[in-house]
Amino acid sequence: MPLDIVIRIFEFVVILFSLCVHESAHAWMASRLGDQTARLQGRITLNPAYHVDPIGTLLIPGLAIFGPLIGLGFFGRFLIGWAKPVPVNTRNFRKIIRDDNLTTVAGPASNLMLAFICFVILLAIIQFIPDARELSVQGIFQVYQNINMTNFPHLMPVIILLTLGIYINLCLCFFNLLPVPPLDGSHFLRNMLPYNAVQVYDRIPLLVTYAVMILFGGIFIGFFMTPTLNLFAMGLAYL
Repeated sequence: MPLDIVIRIFEFVVILFSLCVHESAHAWMASRLGDQTARLQGRITLNPAYHVDPIGTLLIPGLAIFGPLIGLGFFGRFLIGWAKPVPVNTRNFRKIIRDDNLTTVAGPASNLMLAFICFVILLAIIQFIPDARELSVQGIFQVYQNINMTNFPHLMPVIILLTLGIYINLCLCFFNLLPVPPLDGSHFLRNMLPYNAVQVYDRIPLLVTYAVMILFGGIFIGFFMTPTLNLFAMGLAYL
C-alpha cells in the first residue's frame, strides 16, 4: 500500500480516537463536578458510536483527509473536526460558571495531554534508536516521504502514528478554542458576556457557525500551531 494512503488512514483513525477522548473528558469532568447527565447517557466512553457527529466527525475530516485524492484539496493543511456535544446541565454544578469552564477546558486539555503522551513515547524511542530522531522531527511537520529507516523499517509506522498523534491533537486543541458554537471556546466567551449579549449569541444560525469554522478555523489554528510545533520539534531534536 502506498505510504500516502497509509498516512491518510492513520490520520482518520487518530482524529476519530482523539475526538472520542475529547468528548469523554468533557463527560468525565462534568460528572466529577456534580452533573451526571452525560454519564447517564453513556458518554464517558471511547466507543465512537456514542460520540460521532455525521458532519464534524465523518464528513469534514473525511474530506480534509481523503479529498485531495479526488481533487478536493480546499480544506487546508490543518485537520479539524468535532464530535457530538456532551449534554451538560449547569444547574447541577455548585459554582455554575467555574464548573462550566472546567468542564469545557477538559476537552482541549485531553487533546494536549494526548499530544504530550505521544511526545514522551517518541523521546523514549529516540533514546534507544537514535536513527528515529530525524523521522520524528520531520513527522511533526508532516514530511515523511524523504526519510528512510532501512535499519528499523518496523518503527516507521509507529513513529508516523505518534507524530500524527501530536499534530492532530494540537490541531483539535486549538480548533476547539475557536469562540463559535458548538466549539469549546464559545462556552468561555458566553460565560463572559452580559445577559442581553448571551441572548443574541445563542441565536447565531448553525450555518453561520459552520461557515466561520471552515473559513477561519485554519487561520485560527495556524496562529498557535507554528510556535507549538516548533517547540515540540526542538524537544525531539535536542532532548
